[in-house]
Amino acid sequence: MSKELGVCYYPEHWPEEMWAKDAADMVAAGITWVRIGEFAWSRMEAVPGTVTLDWLDRAIEVLGAAGLKVILGTPTATPPRWMIDKHPDMLAVDENGNPRKFGSRRHYCFSHAGYREESKRITQIVAQRYGANPHVVAWQTDNEYGCHDTVLSYSEPARVAFQMWCRERFGTIEALNEAWGNVFWSMEYFSFEDVDLPNLTVTEPNPSHVLAFRRFSSDQVVQFNKDQVDILRAHTDAPLIHNYMGRILEFDHFAMGEDLDIASWDSYPIGFLSDRLEATDAHKARFLRQGDPDMQAFHHDLYRAVGKGRWWIMEQQPGPVNWAPFNPAPLPGMVALWSLEAFAHGAEVVSYFRWRQAPMGQEMMHAGLQTADGREAPGMAEARQVAEIVKTFADAETAQAPVAIVFDYASDWAWHTQPQGAGFDYFRLVFATYRALRRAGLSVDIVNSDCRDFTGYKAVFAPGLATLEPSLVEAIDAAGAVGVLGPRTGAITTEFRIPDGGRPGVPGLDVRVELIESLPPHAGMPVAGGGVVDHWCERLSGSAKTLLSLENGAPVLMAEGKRWYLSGFPDEALFDRIVGIVAEAAALKVQPMSEGLRRRMLGDLEFLINYDGQAITHDGQQVAACGVVVRKDGQLVAESDGG
Repeated sequence: MSKELGVCYYPEHWPEEMWAKDAADMVAAGITWVRIGEFAWSRMEAVPGTVTLDWLDRAIEVLGAAGLKVILGTPTATPPRWMIDKHPDMLAVDENGNPRKFGSRRHYCFSHAGYREESKRITQIVAQRYGANPHVVAWQTDNEYGCHDTVLSYSEPARVAFQMWCRERFGTIEALNEAWGNVFWSMEYFSFEDVDLPNLTVTEPNPSHVLAFRRFSSDQVVQFNKDQVDILRAHTDAPLIHNYMGRILEFDHFAMGEDLDIASWDSYPIGFLSDRLEATDAHKARFLRQGDPDMQAFHHDLYRAVGKGRWWIMEQQPGPVNWAPFNPAPLPGMVALWSLEAFAHGAEVVSYFRWRQAPMGQEMMHAGLQTADGREAPGMAEARQVAEIVKTFADAETAQAPVAIVFDYASDWAWHTQPQGAGFDYFRLVFATYRALRRAGLSVDIVNSDCRDFTGYKAVFAPGLATLEPSLVEAIDAAGAVGVLGPRTGAITTEFRIPDGGRPGVPGLDVRVELIESLPPHAGMPVAGGGVVDHWCERLSGSAKTLLSLENGAPVLMAEGKRWYLSGFPDEALFDRIVGIVAEAAALKVQPMSEGLRRRMLGDLEFLINYDGQAITHDGQQVAACGVVVRKDGQLVAESDGG
């Protein structure tokens, strides 16, 4: 499997006479891939129906002649201004009824039939033009679906499309009323035309209605993407990719991934630390210039699953970004660390955003590998260093990890719809589980909730899985793995009702949820032996064996054989205890990590990744501050010096 570097480039932003030198400089820096075109619709079609692609022909030729492999994006994330005049109702509408106007990007509603046809039309044009071009070696569809809260649209086209979706799903209005429990509060409908969108209600809307709308909205994104995929497949054999984002959960990435060849994501570690992560002030201060030690790795493992084993970084932060509340510069060595960490998790390509800092527009303050006036920015030297280091393990392949976490987008929609307590969030729960396993030095795979083959895993965690299919539990059991379910697993049906058999309904495990409480901060319940249940606590009964209990004797962790159930949201100390108990039962070898140090196996190669601003020694090996060490059988293979 290849391990290569790429960069995002915008030839339309620069005089044509600069292109050849830029291409040569990219190659000299060890870059082999270049992404272009994803925001260029206004230059492709400045006037409706008048397509101008000669400039793009020349750009692709210049880049390709220099030896670069081009990733060409479909430009549908940035419809030009004339599109609004042609389709004035194409704009997405937010939950408060406000249109998302022109003047930025992603200003379209996925349900608008006219815009979907326009998107297919421009995709057809570029696919026909470049599908057989030898320099176009991969394609990206659109750009960052879901960015800027643009999946959920409350427009009139969305209302009409949702009614059609409901008709197809339920068949009759009586079936919809029964599924959603609309007898409650006299919410019954008498025709599908009565069904509105679940916003602007007096108090919270029916959770079944909301969850259905979330499923519909996800389906709209998946179909929008598939429209482009079907067109591209007819014209090219090159792999098709989309660039997902960090902690964007509004659509089912696994469903979309079925239509694509490779998953990629856009990694901005420092931006995400302040913008998308709940953590203490002390934690954020310690990792202010590095990013959280687990946030990037979690998404690497998630998108490796979405890509069915194939995944890239399409945009890697090379310096300060422009969009977070605060935007500090990375410590020396961090650009190299982030890149090498991605390769440790199986990335084929790490592509930096961007080649040269933009001198105009909303991203003027976003760093590139070059400054706006063409000088090398600090990240350039680290990119060169990475290009040399990856040569030492170019043939290494990802192997199955010993532990898996089940991930399910619909569970996030469900618990976002009815959290039952501030602070209870599906991502936080799954991420806390992932963190605990990483603190134990374990490599982790993330798997889709549709997975039914867990062969080779010693332990499988399924926290917060809203709807529990018995076949999932049986598949974990058949693999001989310890299956840790809960909290809040198996709590609802797919239509958001309490299951007829009660909660959690784990086959072969006599555990019942008798009562649920959510807890405010600092009101956690102490666990006998150490640790605290926080945020969420379920009162359990049943004949299963109690492995851990609250100080008042209430069960926290219960088990029958290898089927286990966890009743609450553990703090870090309790999670570490739970991982230790699971490791002992599953014959897993743990290696406790220092706060900033993480470990990842790539085949038989061991990566020690130090997010800390100081050197750390682990197992006799010193790892430089913000550095990476690669070992095989305890012997040094390669290292980055942390700058």
